[in-house]
Amino acid sequence: MAATSARMVDVSRQLTAERGLSGFTIEDVCEQVGVSRRTFFNYFASKENAVLGLPARVDGSEQEEVFLNGSTTKSGELSPNLITDLGALIIARWHQLNLQPSDIPMLKAAFEREPRLATHLLQQAAENSKIDIALLERREGLAPGDIRAKAAVHLIGSVLQMTTEQFFQSPKTTSFEVIFEQHLSAVRDVFAA
Repeated sequence: MAATSARMVDVSRQLTAERGLSGFTIEDVCEQVGVSRRTFFNYFASKENAVLGLPARVDGSEQEEVFLNGSTTKSGELSPNLITDLGALIIARWHQLNLQPSDIPMLKAAFEREPRLATHLLQQAAENSKIDIALLERREGLAPGDIRAKAAVHLIGSVLQMTTEQFFQSPKTTSFEVIFEQHLSAVRDVFAA
């Protein structure tokens, strides 16, 4: 299953880099990989998600449960380890993507050929932020809409964005986790001052 998924991702990235998203069909991907259209949709919700390597079904329940059980304060107070725990959740999700340094050149080429991928990625990030805000509210016992939950999630989202940009520039020299922790440490330093 993992090999089939990886092959669909590779072919989708290659075709996007060569032709753009409008230049090929899901059937083209299926034909090259040797799978049915139905199989494609068992793995990915769209061509965009296949290019980005975002599976249709990801079981993040274990990571979310660890995050939810991390609160150490009374309801309505923010845990001192909240940012660290959010960071651990992000790192766990990154590992599920299984993005290797060897994947970066073709993924970059796909992004250069197809600017709509950036918009799609931003939409996915916005949906994930809503999920994370709800998780944080639940974990910390905050009322829905508490601005602190949104602020924390958007702060971590900025750290993720900076990390991803740096990782894509030099994926072979420093791991994602190391870059993420460097940026997170800088944020801690700013707020400790």
